[in-house]
Amino acid sequence: MNSSSPSPSPLLLSQSEQQRLIEKLEIFKIQGKDKHGHKVLRIIGKLFPARIVGVEALKKYLEERVFPSLGEQPFSVVYLDTGANRGENFPGVSVLRSVYNAIPVNVRDNLEAVYFVHPGFQSRLFLASIGLFLFSGGLYRKLKYVSRLEYLWDNVRKKEIEIPEFVYNHDQELEYYPMIDYGLESDHPRLYDALMVNYAISTYSMRRIA
Repeated sequence: MNSSSPSPSPLLLSQSEQQRLIEKLEIFKIQGKDKHGHKVLRIIGKLFPARIVGVEALKKYLEERVFPSLGEQPFSVVYLDTGANRGENFPGVSVLRSVYNAIPVNVRDNLEAVYFVHPGFQSRLFLASIGLFLFSGGLYRKLKYVSRLEYLWDNVRKKEIEIPEFVYNHDQELEYYPMIDYGLESDHPRLYDALMVNYAISTYSMRRIA
């Protein structure tokens, strides 16, 4: 009988090993520029191993490898939420708060915008309910939801930033099943068709009223 081994905990890896893992996965990468010529910090949520990397290793990595590279100039963040899973990739509210508090004041002030690409239903719900209290009002107002990559290119130079293939694939899926944006994806075609019909009727009614 095959049994799956338990997921490793941060205690099984030294802090330096955790930092090397973050580096290897290229979760955080300063790459390209936005349309204003500012540096872009790209973050891939799906790649973050929340069950393996602890808060101290994460903070130390950002402090040593990311923040210094941003310099003293304005920058933007592109966060790819595509495929991120709460159980595997979400470090927890206390960790997020700890990391946020560790960000130097000058880095916070230089942040121009956070482009939140492919926000899932759970992410939207979390940010709408807890994010407003977790982060300062200044940062929260810089958050911009981006439902399609084509809208990201309105703000970021397309040819200067690497986007994983699975992000492009999800973007294509959204073209055919736009209700995925709202957490209403279904494998049942008739249910999806019914949702689309109701959406169309509702939209038509609103237009008539307007």
